[in-house]
Amino acid sequence: MRAKESRRFRKQILTILCTVSAMCHVLPAHAEQPAAGDMAQASVSGTKQTDIGDTEQMAVSEKIQDSQLADETQDMDEVQDFGQALPARYSLIDEGRKPLVRSQGNTGTCWAISAVSAIEADLLPERSLILSPEHMSLQNGFQITQEDGGDYYMIMSYLSDWKGPVLEAEDPYGDAASPEGLSAAVHVQEIRMLRNMSRDEIKRMILRYGAAQSSLCLNRERTDTDEYHYYNALTGAYFDPLMEELDHDILILGWDDGYSRDHFRIRPPEDGAWICQNTWGESFGEDGVFYVSYEDRNLFRKGGLVYARIEDADNYDRVYENDSLGWQGRQGYEKEECWFAGAFTPGEKEELAAVGLYSTGSGTTCSVYVIREFAGEDDLENLASFSSDAEAAEDPAQNGPVHVQNAADAEEDGASHFADNIIYAAQARMDHAGFYTIDLDEPVQLEAGQTFAIAVRIHTPGEVRPVAVEMEKDRYTENVELEGRHTWISPDAVRWENTQMMYLTNVCLKAYTNLPEW
Repeated sequence: MRAKESRRFRKQILTILCTVSAMCHVLPAHAEQPAAGDMAQASVSGTKQTDIGDTEQMAVSEKIQDSQLADETQDMDEVQDFGQALPARYSLIDEGRKPLVRSQGNTGTCWAISAVSAIEADLLPERSLILSPEHMSLQNGFQITQEDGGDYYMIMSYLSDWKGPVLEAEDPYGDAASPEGLSAAVHVQEIRMLRNMSRDEIKRMILRYGAAQSSLCLNRERTDTDEYHYYNALTGAYFDPLMEELDHDILILGWDDGYSRDHFRIRPPEDGAWICQNTWGESFGEDGVFYVSYEDRNLFRKGGLVYARIEDADNYDRVYENDSLGWQGRQGYEKEECWFAGAFTPGEKEELAAVGLYSTGSGTTCSVYVIREFAGEDDLENLASFSSDAEAAEDPAQNGPVHVQNAADAEEDGASHFADNIIYAAQARMDHAGFYTIDLDEPVQLEAGQTFAIAVRIHTPGEVRPVAVEMEKDRYTENVELEGRHTWISPDAVRWENTQMMYLTNVCLKAYTNLPEW
């Protein structure tokens, strides 16, 4: 039986088991597919389950033209006041940080153009790079074309495992072709999702991290004809008073509280607008820049992204992972806390320098453990007693957006204990959903060919499935590989389940390593 047919057969068996178990009021793991285009939580009704994993899939609409994010239900933790009063007007353009203006042509690549443009803006003015949206749209690992569009989870996957971004000179835009084997020009190690944020919270994210990317309802029919009255070409001002389907991604470079509502064809209730850059070339707006009213019903309605940590491509030497397509679903045990783990085998003598993982909600805290010599699932069971001692005095910092307590510091506090084979490596707090890199202050020595494991205890308020997983959920993710991947999930660090065998998922967890300097 071929691998894909076998995988589908196992899915059918799981579906049958779910149906029978529901009749008996026992819930095994299941993968419920929401309606097309709906990424809302797929809930389990009736029975509270704490003993086995439960998987939620995040669907992508049949036509994922441009970037679309679904409504999110969890509350947003209070965004830290970074010690700065918000100015009435702020623009990255004034700071010399306007990225290259591009035209997407007749393709659905606005999501990729907006992503690389945001990264370019964040690097300016100190570093001027022209990055390739062509590569992101064609070499992201998903089964999509440039006409299909993309979404934010695809972007996070592409960037977090260093598929890109690559230089535009290496993969020019417009020929619908992309060479293999290109290397990322920079490494994006942290991406934050703008979920359920107030206007001021979004402003603070832009002020701190740079350009934001978000979606709205905007197409050429709305701007090129008089049938719609949402765009004023004379002033470059756009306002849609209706909540509509999102179909376009743009870049947000700042804001202007004093931008008059008289500039819009339909007058919004208040003054004020976001300063935005489109993906339709310099002929749109003023050199590609236009204004979207604060009162627009669609911009930021379903989130967005900021690229919070961009580093040189030599920050780490290698990345190991079990998930090549990243966060496609959530898994857990109907409670906010969960354990997960992944095993990796280095090719050379290396040093584990950092761990990459997703926060699926706001206010996530986690503790990271490393098993240097990993023989199998039995080694994970030793974490239960070890972790209770290691975390006895755990008190993650509560100030600032990301906080890491490394093993060395924790040892001084009496909160960390080093066993022969298990290291309590770090703990961290992540204030927003997104992808994060947790650096280990003390690198962990790894031997060539010796499998090691990373285990994480995670807690995400309001999320009963706090673990991000990769899974085949639609035609865009049919190439998910389970063979040769080794990840586990547990409610208590005692009972561990192999996610490939039990749930047809790969836990999203990355290991960043360096080659030692001799």
